[in-house]
Amino acid sequence: MPTVRYFAAAEEAVGRDEESRAETTLGELRRAVAAEHPGLGGILPRCAVLVGGERVADDTALAATDVVDVLPPFAGG
Repeated sequence: MPTVRYFAAAEEAVGRDEESRAETTLGELRRAVAAEHPGLGGILPRCAVLVGGERVADDTALAATDVVDVLPPFAGG
């Protein structure tokens, strides 16, 4: 099962820093985590969602060993 890692505001919205998921595509995963974690739904569209460190399309298949990172926008300076 793919592992999803949440950072910063995404971690706060979900209440944990990572979880294992059973979805088989990135789009399915996005919809499922937004439905299960309502606080995440508001920020997820603005997050960078990376699979194996790369941005990919929602129809990308997820393997059991994939790591999906959910990174909210960061301010810096």
